[in-house]
Amino acid sequence: MPDLLNWLLVFLRAIGLLTIFPIFSGPDFPVILRLALAALLSFLIAPLLPVVLVRTDFWAVVGYMAMEVGFGLLLGFVSRMVFYALEVCGGLIATEVGLMLPAGMNPMGQPGSSEMSTILQYMAAMLFLSLNLHHGLLAAFQGSFTFLPSGGGHLAESLLLDVLGRSSHLFWFALQVAAPVLAVTFLVTVVFALLSRAVPQMNVFAENFSLRLLSGLTIMGLTCSLMAQHIVNFLHRLPNDLLRVAQLLGAV
Repeated sequence: MPDLLNWLLVFLRAIGLLTIFPIFSGPDFPVILRLALAALLSFLIAPLLPVVLVRTDFWAVVGYMAMEVGFGLLLGFVSRMVFYALEVCGGLIATEVGLMLPAGMNPMGQPGSSEMSTILQYMAAMLFLSLNLHHGLLAAFQGSFTFLPSGGGHLAESLLLDVLGRSSHLFWFALQVAAPVLAVTFLVTVVFALLSRAVPQMNVFAENFSLRLLSGLTIMGLTCSLMAQHIVNFLHRLPNDLLRVAQLLGAV
């Protein structure tokens, strides 16, 4: 019975993580496969953990199960933050270059995502898998049981402040990634504002739209390596972020 309860609590934390975890949480990703991955992860991790010394009456077990699902969802939210930031960044770029109107289908996010958001999120997913960063994140998930044992943990003010700080940093990260495109489109807007004063007969709106689109896409293509470096730097921080949140959850 303790071994089964131990496995179940690990499984619930894993399924909570995979529910929000990027790539695996997409609407096109089969739910059965997500459950199978969580079960496999639990079978690999549960034997390495000590036996859970918790109450085994019905309502206590239900409470522990709800806690583990909530902790898994919080860890998944932290691991997905970079994709939320890239969605904001793609929205900024699409608004500046004039591609915000034709919203496309994004398999990893909401159906109304802009095309730029979809491109950046695909880039992050490919970097995440090609650089084997998911191995570090899985190791961090296993390490979370060191700071946050199954059936333990609680919410604290320090955790709230930490998550709020990470959320506010997302906007700064999105602005850093989109900065080259924003700078160029701003210069184009200033130039056409001066031309509209010098040549009133010019159709500034039509000319401005096409040039902003062309210059924005060109700069985005030229700075893809810089954007990728920013994304990789953020992705490398994810294992430590997960362990930090687990440590705050398990702090007495």
